Amino acid sequence: MDNLPPVILASASPRRSELLTSMDIEFEVVPSHVEELLDGYDFIPDLCEANARIKAEPIAELHPECLVLAADTMVYLEDIVYGKPTDLEDAHQMISKLQGRTHQVSTGVSLIYHNEEINRSLSVITNVTFLTLSSKQISEYLNKIDPLDKAGGYAIQEYKELISKKVSGSISNVIGLPVERLKEELNSLFGEKIEEKW
Repeated sequence: MDNLPPVILASASPRRSELLTSMDIEFEVVPSHVEELLDGYDFIPDLCEANARIKAEPIAELHPECLVLAADTMVYLEDIVYGKPTDLEDAHQMISKLQGRTHQVSTGVSLIYHNEEINRSLSVITNVTFLTLSSKQISEYLNKIDPLDKAGGYAIQEYKELISKKVSGSISNVIGLPVERLKEELNSLFGEKIEEKW
């Protein structure tokens, strides 16, 4: 990626690191530890973009010579946001409410590069339809994954056949980074064809 400046991923998420690596982008991880916004926006994707910006901004201030990328992912159904569960029981309750229905996953992305006065935000929405699940089926799924660091209490990349019926849109967006849309944005900003393996 010769045309890209040094890239910083302002996230400790291993899934985002994997997705960015899949785009053949070299980067350094510098986690941002700001407190995320929980409300203040009528449109949840706007809230995701706002959270991505507040994560990126302090890192970008410290590293003006780098392109800083931050992201925020939210799972929601009828404007009710399902964040990271506090325990397995909480994760079970979340999936119980999502089962048999179609919910939305939005990831907001912020790209800040102070040396070139770049400050872009974007968001992508994916529709996820869950199977109709019994309490036992939900428990069996949760026994196979670690749901506690995942919005909505599930991981679409792990045993998705046990919970999901259909994913309409970007599956990488559900995992935590919309690589297809991000590729378009980086191509637009830096004029280089970026190939991802995803």
